[in-house]
Amino acid sequence: MDTKLLSILVCPVTKGPLEFDKENNELVSNSAKLAYPIKDGIPILLESEARVVSLDE
Repeated sequence: MDTKLLSILVCPVTKGPLEFDKENNELVSNSAKLAYPIKDGIPILLESEARVVSLDE
């Protein structure tokens, strides 16, 4: 994930920062407890496409 792009993307729910999870190829919003998938190199920043992040992760 391009660090420059990551620095300008925000969570659409909280408007907070996102962290890149390389292992799962997702952008994670810790404040919203949501993980947004990256498909074909494109972040899908739709709440309906996000998965809820469990406390174990």
